[in-house]
Amino acid sequence: MKLFKPTVGPIVGYTTENEARIWFRGDLESDGDTYRRCFGVVQWNQKGKPGSEKKIKLTKLSPNFDMTGVFPLTELKANTEYEYKAAWFSGDMELEAAESISQFDWDKVDTWTLKTSTAQKTSARSYIVGSCRYLLRVFGLSIFDDRGDKAFRSILAQHQTNPVHGILMVGDQIYADDLNFLAPDKSLENFFKRYRVAFTQEHIQKLMAQIPTYMILDDHEIEDNWPAKADSKDMTTLYPSAIHAYQVYQCSHSPVFSLDSDGWISGTPKHLWYNFSDGCADWFVMDVRTERIWSEDASKRQMIKKHQMDALLKWLSDGSGRAKMIVTSVPFIPDLESDSDDKWGAFLPERTKILNYIFEQKIRKVSFVSGDVHCSFTAQLTCPDDPEFKVFTIISSSFFWPYPHMEEGDFVLKGKLASNENRNYVVGSASKLYSDDNFARLDIDKDGITVTYFERKGEKLGRAVRLAF
Repeated sequence: MKLFKPTVGPIVGYTTENEARIWFRGDLESDGDTYRRCFGVVQWNQKGKPGSEKKIKLTKLSPNFDMTGVFPLTELKANTEYEYKAAWFSGDMELEAAESISQFDWDKVDTWTLKTSTAQKTSARSYIVGSCRYLLRVFGLSIFDDRGDKAFRSILAQHQTNPVHGILMVGDQIYADDLNFLAPDKSLENFFKRYRVAFTQEHIQKLMAQIPTYMILDDHEIEDNWPAKADSKDMTTLYPSAIHAYQVYQCSHSPVFSLDSDGWISGTPKHLWYNFSDGCADWFVMDVRTERIWSEDASKRQMIKKHQMDALLKWLSDGSGRAKMIVTSVPFIPDLESDSDDKWGAFLPERTKILNYIFEQKIRKVSFVSGDVHCSFTAQLTCPDDPEFKVFTIISSSFFWPYPHMEEGDFVLKGKLASNENRNYVVGSASKLYSDDNFARLDIDKDGITVTYFERKGEKLGRAVRLAF
């Protein structure tokens, strides 16, 4: 059977010591007035082990999901490299017949390598964090260049000499609302096209095919400052299209989905937040967009639903002893000097509840990881009521933004943090702020996090910052 390379992908998604999820897109082939069925197939085996068994997983790719599929590779060995190939083919057959095909022509299909996670829960881990990659498409025309892809070329180069264990893309992976008013995406097909372009540039494609990549949406996957300007029509037309495309391209290969008894992802997600562990780090990736309720009355605002809040607090107090890395696409701390209605500072009851829980339960090693604000820096939150209380914030943005960036004077980097209670949380120890396009490397171990910022062409920005637990 002749095979074709993916039209988008492959992407290595959620990866554990014994599982790795491979996502990619095939295509529709017409057969006169109809379309032929499309099937995806993945082949894998342990790298560097002659004679190791080559396993195959195959399923049908559906137009409902833009001809994409997720292929969970299971029963893998911990901390082990695997080679894999991903491809698609068309045929006038049912799935059962496709599964019975005994030979595939893999010669023209790329071979990729992935590595499973460690089984050692104290092992140091290295992650790349970033957000906001702008690609302008106006009136159906592509007028952007490849500048937004240079950050991923730099990450790839770094990975070759100093391996990375995972990538966190913490929001605005696409800008569906170009400059807020220039031909924003509305239909499902518009959103699908946006993702196809964003995920097929050369270096991001190569990067995601090799390193486990975790994503969460922010506003520009839907609309600027969503849902502040949303009306009833947006909720019934724009939002369903945006979220369906998000689930297909970003969410489907994440830990949101569990596997059924046959080893495939199953079900419909009841929420978009998720958590996972890797070595010495536990990650909780929050959804701070789709559960929001905005009101001019601050007492009626909601950043997250009760279910997510309960899950976060339970996760914080699970006693793992590992680094607690909370991803929230908009900054948790510090506050902005102005125009902060979109950030956590406008949702004080919920922010205060989380901080009070960390304080009262004496939870250590907590860091908030964010993007969104088109600049990068770290800061620390302390409290004079408990000298051992310490919470870090790590902000990394943007991968690429061709317009003015935010600067140090835009943030409240010293003094008491705004709260709706009397406890005195103090912001301080802020690092140098970088307004250049950049990404962050987080080297996490049991004693702390070393944060290093790199501009998109790979040059190190200033000195690395050590956040000691």
